[in-house]
Amino acid sequence: MDLKIDNKFSIYTQIIKYIKRKKVIGKLNSGDIIPSRREMGLELNVNLNTVQKAYKEMEEMGIINTFKNYQSTITIDENILKNIKSELINESLNEFIENMKAINVSKEEVLQIIKEKF
Repeated sequence: MDLKIDNKFSIYTQIIKYIKRKKVIGKLNSGDIIPSRREMGLELNVNLNTVQKAYKEMEEMGIINTFKNYQSTITIDENILKNIKSELINESLNEFIENMKAINVSKEEVLQIIKEKF
């Protein structure tokens, strides 16, 4: 698994973001089965309760569906999936903008840098 745990943030929120990113970049598709809670805990070497909390929150958000004792799958709801992508874009942009403001980079400089680098 390619998730690196960052001690600055809660582990369960990092698991949620990891699943969201995998969906947005196409490593997970709508309807795909994700690892069981136990498998995820073992792969990440984290407490099963932490994984359970992440999965429960993703279920409440509609990101995953779990039916009875079957494994969880990524939602097929296109509206939820579009919102996930928008959310990730906005989070990244807001963090980037705040970082640029913190080091006094002007909007014009930022736009020029983006044109050159993107």
